[in-house]
Amino acid sequence: MNIRELILDMLLEIEKEKTYSHILMRSVLDKYDYLTAQEKAFIKRVTEGTLERRIQIDYILDSYSKVPVKKMKPLIRNLLRMSVYQILFMDGVPDSAVCNEAVKLANKRKFQSLKGFINGVLRNIARQKTEISYPDKEKNKAEYLSVWYSMPEFLISMWMEDYGIEQTERMLQAMLAVRPVTVRLKETMNEAEKEALLKRIEEAGIRIRKHPYLSYAYELEHLDGVRSIPGFEEGLLTVQDVSSMLCVENAGIKEGDFILDVCAAPGGKATHAALKLKGRGRVLARDLTEEKTALIEENIQRQGLANITTEAYDATVYDETLNEKADVVLADLPCSGLGIVGKKRDIKYNITKEALEELPLLQKKILSAVWQYVKPGGVLIYSTCTIHKEENERVAEWFAHNYPFEFIDSRQLLPGLEETDGFFIARFKRHV
Repeated sequence: MNIRELILDMLLEIEKEKTYSHILMRSVLDKYDYLTAQEKAFIKRVTEGTLERRIQIDYILDSYSKVPVKKMKPLIRNLLRMSVYQILFMDGVPDSAVCNEAVKLANKRKFQSLKGFINGVLRNIARQKTEISYPDKEKNKAEYLSVWYSMPEFLISMWMEDYGIEQTERMLQAMLAVRPVTVRLKETMNEAEKEALLKRIEEAGIRIRKHPYLSYAYELEHLDGVRSIPGFEEGLLTVQDVSSMLCVENAGIKEGDFILDVCAAPGGKATHAALKLKGRGRVLARDLTEEKTALIEENIQRQGLANITTEAYDATVYDETLNEKADVVLADLPCSGLGIVGKKRDIKYNITKEALEELPLLQKKILSAVWQYVKPGGVLIYSTCTIHKEENERVAEWFAHNYPFEFIDSRQLLPGLEETDGFFIARFKRHV
């Protein structure tokens, strides 16, 4: 198996079919499980890195190629992209080897006539990689930041307006930084059980750091897939970002409460809420499709939780059987996902200005239905994993203005400012 050819085919599929890169990566690594850990790491690094840096790479290619990137054949475009990524960002791979492998691949895929073109472009970039000219930061800040951090310019202009240039650049830096995996340890474990689990994780060669925000949150590095973490299959820990944990912490869940999570997949918040109940009370976790509720079920079964059930249900449709039944409604609604771009690189290329305008309308439609499930005196948590004011503060203001709730507080978590994903949490209490 030629692993560079595997990377090329993945990049072609992501571009043509709009396949989610993290899902494709999982299926490819499962299929070629016999590859060495080093080979798997190379596949992951080059595929994800090429995607992550695509705008910067295309800018460089356009500077060195007579044929613009947009007019290249898809295979040549992606072959050059992955090669430029290796030349610029991977010191362990000799430039000559990158150029030679690219030429070989072009030849194998019946593009013999373009071998000279590919070789010329890549060798020029390799020779001049320390002298590449970028847009002038002073003349056009948005264009410079867009190229340097590989982020669409319209998003950068929006963030500069909302958060200022300094915070925007800090967010962009954080989105490109290597992120550890964050896990939530099962809160019902006693100290001895917790220490024993942490020791097992360390002995597996995984680096552990306690997260500063919550006592049961830990960051893990140097792991070979989530399922390989000691304690994962036994349900002693769950992969979940701290921002998502804070949602549940803010809800003030008490033993005996009925919790309704209206958009629950994959189930991090719902299972966290179920543990907070300490066996007294219940959680109903809903999402739009059976496929999504299956993800929640998997989480429930792995953690051995008996006080949580799932249902496939469209959150935009009011369900009168739940009228004023819930002590807490968790409404973590569909959003642009701009707060998790560092983890899901496809988001920044697939989001459009139209989608940014449409999403607040969907969020309002869902809130218009689900507020009715909250008991008088109960709590509604509205949250998103984005850093877009129209989906966050503006929707929260609209909700407080239009429905019988008291606005308690809200928090916008920003990458680079907080040690979490970009996330928004607003808490409301229904009038008695």
